[in-house]
Amino acid sequence: MSVKFHFEFKKVARLKTQENGFYLKNEHAPHVILIHGLTGTPNEIAFVSGFLNKKGYATYSPRLANHDQPVEILKRSKWQDFYGSVREAFLKIESTHTDQPIFVAGVCIGGLLSLCLAAEFPERIAGVSCLAPTLFYDGWNVPWYRCFLPLAYYTPLKYFFYFKEGPPYGIKNEALRKRVDAYYQNADIHDLKEALQYGYPYIPVSLLYQQQLLIKHVIRQLPSIRVPVQLIHSEEDDAATVKNSELIRNRVGSKIKELITVKNSYHLISIDNDKIFVGQKMAEFFDRFSKQTCNDSKNISSHSVLPS
Repeated sequence: MSVKFHFEFKKVARLKTQENGFYLKNEHAPHVILIHGLTGTPNEIAFVSGFLNKKGYATYSPRLANHDQPVEILKRSKWQDFYGSVREAFLKIESTHTDQPIFVAGVCIGGLLSLCLAAEFPERIAGVSCLAPTLFYDGWNVPWYRCFLPLAYYTPLKYFFYFKEGPPYGIKNEALRKRVDAYYQNADIHDLKEALQYGYPYIPVSLLYQQQLLIKHVIRQLPSIRVPVQLIHSEEDDAATVKNSELIRNRVGSKIKELITVKNSYHLISIDNDKIFVGQKMAEFFDRFSKQTCNDSKNISSHSVLPS
């Protein structure tokens, strides 16, 4: 991972794209909303989405706000924009499936956004599964100079400094890592076509600042969260150690909470060597609460309108 400074005043127009994620239907089935990570893509959770769909769940994997736009537009996003994408996905499903339980899961900050949704809609979210949730970067591949990032957070410099992703990209599986590396090694900061498939190779420091604001918000919300929470983390996570999941487990207000560790993956456990085991544990967790929530939800009014 390296730091790049890129400065230009060129105005970039928004693109009209159809990259809105994907929806795997399953009639009259519980729904699972699956959320990808910062500067990532729905492909990060495509495997577990398909796995859960085969297990009897309908899955919806939205693309976070501005994650289909040039990096010059993405870097101006707020964490509330990303949460807005998740909230919109939930309200869309909830308005037409009032008799079915809804679960939410996510990888990295997708897990944090999942917790936000559980905090706001405790009566309709049946459970949360956080995959490698990240509150602080303490993994073995985090560069020493990352501790100086806060110096740029409160200045305009955050819009012109970028982290260039480097090996292993959160992936232990060698075949998959080679595919990502083939793109990332020679990727241009303006390249969008491949970024929609593999994720943005350059991470704006401004987004890391927004992530920090989201983390502070989630930590404040943890004691108020009461829905069942599952945490799955790799013991070899290159970006964020298991201590992140342990902190959430210790502070979340849920009576039902579990922490599961895997041993043969790095950060992106949803696509790495342990992905089948991860999918199985997610399905087992959701199965435990599907029938109970389905019965309870019949007596709960739905939230179909965004609050002012």
